[in-house]
Amino acid sequence: MRPTITGLVLTYNGQRLLKECLASLSFCDQILVVDSLSTDATRDIAAKAGARVLTRAWEGPGPQFQFALPQVKTDWVVSLDQDEFLTEELRQNIQKAVQEAPEGLAGYYVPRRSFYFNRFLKHSGWYPDWLLRVFRAGRMAVTVSGAHYHFHPQGPTARLSGDIVHYPYANFREHMAKMNSYAQQAADEMRAKGRRGGLIRAVAHAKVRFFKLYLLKLGFLDGRAGLINALAGAYYAFQKYIRVEEKGDWGPGK
Repeated sequence: MRPTITGLVLTYNGQRLLKECLASLSFCDQILVVDSLSTDATRDIAAKAGARVLTRAWEGPGPQFQFALPQVKTDWVVSLDQDEFLTEELRQNIQKAVQEAPEGLAGYYVPRRSFYFNRFLKHSGWYPDWLLRVFRAGRMAVTVSGAHYHFHPQGPTARLSGDIVHYPYANFREHMAKMNSYAQQAADEMRAKGRRGGLIRAVAHAKVRFFKLYLLKLGFLDGRAGLINALAGAYYAFQKYIRVEEKGDWGPGK
């Protein structure tokens, strides 16, 4: 009997690339979109693509996946973010892989290539960005760190060729907005765990972050995009550690 597949996408105001995302999942037996009360055309795009659309207020990636995954009734899941889509090579390889998967195999890791500024980064720690995005239903656990989530297999895995194509930011303004949000969430999490920040730590971590991205991860080979990305990474690290010491509103009398 042929294994069945659900394409799973969590969305919020994702109209920019959702049509391409869902089209790349058209081989799936079902497409499930869990939307966090979008105010743009996201739900309309999903419905026109034939997706089953559920709505739920956003409480973070962990609770959202905990709601979404029990809705899956197929054997396998292919999970994408709303700003990602599968190459044709990966589409074909997924279909073949789930047909031939050994019974004990929990899932497959696939590479992701991401566009930044003026190119797809080939270095800078961005590629290949191996992610567990194809897995058997019930054989994967979700963990969350700050604003980021990770899938962890419950059993052995293999790898597939062909890329997930990722356009994480529409422009620098969106990158800075996301970075601001991520830095605040990370700082709040660090503070809750009793970790210390401050100016010296912020500067030190910013320097280490730049060195890692630009030199150790060969970001200089990605041209201007690699340099900009390394500087942005350093700024993120600085903000995260400096905000741990922030006492609240800067207004008068505070």
